[in-house]
Amino acid sequence: MIDDFIKHPERKQKKPLANQTPMPQYSSEHAPVGSLYRPGQEPSADKHEELPEPQSAFHTPEAIAQAEEQRTTEPSERVEQAVGSMAVAHQDTTAMPGKSKKAFLDWHWRYGRKTTVAIIVVAVVLIGGGIAAAYLNQPKNQGGTTVSKRGVYKPPKPKVIYSTLTGLPVADEGVNQRPVTGVMIENSTDARPQSGMNQAGIVFEAIAEGGITRFLTLYQDSQPDYLGPVRSVRPYYIQWCMGFDCSIAHVGGSPEALQSLKQWGGKDLDQFANSGAYYRISSRYAPHNMYTSMAALNTLETQKGFGASSYTGFARKDDPKQKPAANASSIDFALSGVYFNAHFDYDAASNSYKRSQAGAPHMVVDKAGAQTQLQPKVVVALFMQYSLNGKYSVYNVIGSGQAIIFQDGVATAATWAKTDLKTPLTLTGADGKPLALNRGQTWFTALSDAGKATYK
Repeated sequence: MIDDFIKHPERKQKKPLANQTPMPQYSSEHAPVGSLYRPGQEPSADKHEELPEPQSAFHTPEAIAQAEEQRTTEPSERVEQAVGSMAVAHQDTTAMPGKSKKAFLDWHWRYGRKTTVAIIVVAVVLIGGGIAAAYLNQPKNQGGTTVSKRGVYKPPKPKVIYSTLTGLPVADEGVNQRPVTGVMIENSTDARPQSGMNQAGIVFEAIAEGGITRFLTLYQDSQPDYLGPVRSVRPYYIQWCMGFDCSIAHVGGSPEALQSLKQWGGKDLDQFANSGAYYRISSRYAPHNMYTSMAALNTLETQKGFGASSYTGFARKDDPKQKPAANASSIDFALSGVYFNAHFDYDAASNSYKRSQAGAPHMVVDKAGAQTQLQPKVVVALFMQYSLNGKYSVYNVIGSGQAIIFQDGVATAATWAKTDLKTPLTLTGADGKPLALNRGQTWFTALSDAGKATYK
C-alpha cells in the first residue's frame, strides 16, 4: 500500500523534438510481468514486445490509448532522432531548431561554401566545353552532302524530264504524252508578222507555190494562244509531219495534199471541216487572217481521238561550256527571191541564230501586239530534189541527201534520211551516228542544191 504512494527515482525525460509526443511513464508496480523494466528505467524503444494493458486504477482509457499509440510510433521517432539533422531535409528549414538547421547547412556545404561553388563552376565549364567540342567536331554539311566515317553521301539529283520534241526540260512526263500538233503558217508579205512561230519546237520551211515560202510549225511543249495566219497544206509538209505522228491544222490544200491526207491516214484538222476551232481577225483581210490557238486545236484533237504522239526525237545536247571557234556566224539561204530569201546571224550570247528575211529581222507578234525576232537554236539546210507540178512545188522528202547543221556558230556536214512516210527525219555524221542538236527550237529549210546555202 505504501508503495502505491512512493515514487521511484525516474530518468529525466529529454525535451521532445518538434512534433514529437512525450514518452509515457510506467511505475514498477504496473510493469508487465516478465518485462525487462527496472525501477527508474523506461521500457526500451528497441524492444517491440507487446505490453499488457495497465491494471492501475489511476490510468484512464484515454491514457491507455495514448500509451498504445506511443508504443507504435516511438521506434520510428527514435530512428528519426538517430539520423539527426538529415531528417529535417523534408521540413521547412525556417521551422528548424538552431542545431538542426546548422546540421542541414553542414550537410549541403560539406566542403565549405567556396569549395563547393568552385566545384560546381568547374563541372559546368567541363560539361559546356565537352558539348562545344562535340558540336565543332561534327561533320560539316556542305553542298547538299553528308559526311560520315563511311565516306561522303551525296543525295541523288532530282530527275530531269526532257521534251522529246525540243530536248528542253519540261515540268513532267505528261508533256511528252500530249499530241504533237502541226500548224501551216503563211509567209506572204501580207501575212507578216506571223504569230506563235517563236514557240514552235520545230519549223520546216519550203516553197509552197509561185516562189512563196510557207512554214510547218510543230508544237508539243508550248501552248500558244495566238497562231496564224493559217494557210493550205502540201504533200511534203504532211510527210514531214507524219514522221512525228502529229495532227496537222490547215485551211484546205492542194488537190494532191487533200487526197494524200485521206490515203495516208493523216490526222486531219482541216478548217473546212472544223470551223469552230478557227476564227478570222479583223485587222487583216482574207485569206491572210485565219487564226487559231493550241487550246482550240487540242480540244479538236481530243474530240477526234488523236491521243499522244509516238515518235523518236532527235538526239540532243547541252550548249557547250566553251564555245568553239565560230566558222558560221552569217548564213544565207537563196530560196526564191529577195522577199523570201532567209538570213541568219549567230548570236554568241544566246548561242542562237537571229533570223531575217527581205532584208529585215523576221518578227512575230503576240495577241497584245508585242513583237519578237525569231531566234532558233539550230538551223539545218536540207538539200533535196525539187520540181514543179503545175504551180505547186514538189520535194522528194522520202529518201536521203546531204545537209549542213549550223549550231554553236559552227557548220557541220551531215546526212539526212527519211526511209518511209511514218519514220522520222534523221541526221547523221560521217560515221553514220546521230548528230546531237542543241536543246531548243530547230529550223529546217529545204533547198534544191548545196549552192543555195552560203555561210561565213
